[in-house]
Amino acid sequence: MSSNVRDMTKGSPVGLILMFALPLMLGNVCQQLYVMVDTAVVGKFIGVEALAAVGSTGWPAWLVLSVAQGLTQGFGIMIAQAFGAGDKKLMHKSYMNSIYLSIAITAVLMVVSQIIIMPMLRLLGTEETILDMCALYIRIYYAGLPLMVAYNLFACVLRALGNSKTPLYAMIAASFTNIALDLIFVLIFKWGIGGAAFATVIAQGVSAAFCLVHLLKIDILKAEKDEKKADLRLSGQLLKLGTPVAFQNIVICVGGMVVQKIINSYGLAVIAGFAAMNQLYGLLEIAATSFGFSLTTYVGQNIGAKQYARVRHGTNTGAALAFIVSLIIAALLAVFAKPIMKMFIDISTPLGLETLDIAVKYLYIQCATLFFLYLLYIYRSALQGMGDTFIPMVSGIAELFMRVGVALFLPLVFADGIFFAESAAWFGAAVLLCVSYYAKVHKLPRTNQRQPQ
Repeated sequence: MSSNVRDMTKGSPVGLILMFALPLMLGNVCQQLYVMVDTAVVGKFIGVEALAAVGSTGWPAWLVLSVAQGLTQGFGIMIAQAFGAGDKKLMHKSYMNSIYLSIAITAVLMVVSQIIIMPMLRLLGTEETILDMCALYIRIYYAGLPLMVAYNLFACVLRALGNSKTPLYAMIAASFTNIALDLIFVLIFKWGIGGAAFATVIAQGVSAAFCLVHLLKIDILKAEKDEKKADLRLSGQLLKLGTPVAFQNIVICVGGMVVQKIINSYGLAVIAGFAAMNQLYGLLEIAATSFGFSLTTYVGQNIGAKQYARVRHGTNTGAALAFIVSLIIAALLAVFAKPIMKMFIDISTPLGLETLDIAVKYLYIQCATLFFLYLLYIYRSALQGMGDTFIPMVSGIAELFMRVGVALFLPLVFADGIFFAESAAWFGAAVLLCVSYYAKVHKLPRTNQRQPQ
């Protein structure tokens, strides 16, 4: 079998999961590196207002992209199951129809995204002092949607085939591109916040091109002429898998935007403090997403191959690994919280010092509850790998209610209640997903062709 793909229906589950997840973790490290550099450049060289602007656009920027991410992730589930079952015809047709659907989705999102920018920012109660910066940043970001959708689709297909190394190399290339362009556009060309946005978009294009080059080299993806035709029935099945994931992302994003609106009413220091902390969110979940993608591929391939005992064993292994790693990451970030935050915030002013205190406090709370996020990713990804994208969608609704409810009402009980909104969302979704997973896996046959090795 080609070195560009990995059959996860054979071999030790713990080894497969770790070997798949580790390149993704390294890729996340690289991605977080350029996010941190981007934030540091904005916060240090443009100012606290610019940092607040970038933070205020986080959820709105992700709202549109999350639709494409969710859909392409759903498409990858069918490709992984077809690969595990050895059904090359279905795999080829799923791959080609995923491309057609992604093109259509991108065209729609390009139009809608540009229309909703200003109404969305005003609905969020964005401060007038940073409104123009927010609009500029997000408008440029949305203009890069074709490149971002392409990268997400190509990366999902590669992961479905057990290839996590190519997305890593793509992210490394994107990271160096983004860092270099950040320094050039912001420090040399003086393009301000728009320069940071351009750097991000171009970096995404580099990662998409890198993945495409490697996809074209995978022989098992080369489809026959009749397999390249658009198939409405199959497209419907792909959308049935992808739409709940997209809706789940939208619901989570809406919850985040509601919380952002509440945060926007607290003043510039709180907005900037949350913005600084949220730039570290990638470090907090650095292994969670990696284990999640690993579990989706592992479970998807083994469900396709009807290796049900391996599904149980692999998911339990993934949960244990994720829990341990979450404790290690939380401890490290908590110890170095203040030095890390000082990288992003100019503390030479009273506003900067207040921003630093808020950011550090928020980071401590997230570190203390991080294991909930990791369990959330494990059980959500296992369910998606089994072809169940409905329960994960419901978990997104649970996140919405927990996040918004806590943000609205807990501050009435004590002043720092707003800091617990994210952790409460993790907890609510994790409980629902855990219970649902074990109820579903209990119904699978107890035997399979090969026992876990």
